[in-house]
Amino acid sequence: MAAVTAALVKELRERTGLGMMECKKALVEADADIEKAIDDLRKSGQAKAAKKAGRTAAEGAVVVAVSDDGKKAVMIEINSETDFVARDDNFIAFADKVAKAALTAGEADAAKIGELLADDGSTIETTRQALVQKIGENIQIRRAAVLESETAIGAYIHGGKIGVLVSLKGGNADLGKEVAMHVAAVAPMVVRGDDVPADVLEKEKEIIRGQSDMAGKPAEIVEKMLGGRINKFLKEVSLVDQPFVKNPDTTVGKLVQDAGAEVESFVRLVVGEGIEREVVDFAAEVAATVGNS
Repeated sequence: MAAVTAALVKELRERTGLGMMECKKALVEADADIEKAIDDLRKSGQAKAAKKAGRTAAEGAVVVAVSDDGKKAVMIEINSETDFVARDDNFIAFADKVAKAALTAGEADAAKIGELLADDGSTIETTRQALVQKIGENIQIRRAAVLESETAIGAYIHGGKIGVLVSLKGGNADLGKEVAMHVAAVAPMVVRGDDVPADVLEKEKEIIRGQSDMAGKPAEIVEKMLGGRINKFLKEVSLVDQPFVKNPDTTVGKLVQDAGAEVESFVRLVVGEGIEREVVDFAAEVAATVGNS
């Protein structure tokens, strides 16, 4: 009997919308033949629908390109309709061309990236259109970010789905990568508590004031409790105050400080983030991977 791999189960889930156990059972009964499994599921009425070309491009990959001196990097999300295409050599080669062109130009505007020239002399948009014709799926350059540093940029990509760039003052790329892995796993909101936007802070205060244990208490007690909970909230969302994912006994801030460095900024992109689709907890995957490394 052929082996039923995790990749096969994942692909069947994506194409049918069914749960993991149903997909695994169907593949076992079909001797790991994914097309037969889909036919069997459709015959039994279990499959919700096989996803076809023309659906929203919510899969894809995050790609990164870093300058030779390690002080500048670009990160780009390129979407496809299926994860299968995102792993295709043609898609990967296109993503590499896009990242290199954007890095050379220092361009973070997705629309303008399409106007850049690829290494073969054609525009990125012309290359994209040719790839769409060849593969038969909608492929889009969705968003990009450029980060620069006087010292080093740390970069980390988890499974092609979560990408992080970290700009450091002091330290080196290896330290930056460690911090980037943490950002990928934990998804902090800001570098420091002072960076939390005022509207976000006010909304959090409003939520805290409305909590049941605040009812009926004197104003001065409410404000004291509010202060404590806001401080806790700020530590939870601030990168430098979070326990380092690979060693919770120290914070990210302490880790970086001990290396004689400082975090200047970070960018985190997740494939399909904000696009309506089946939700996959990639952050949990990263946390498990990093915790076991």
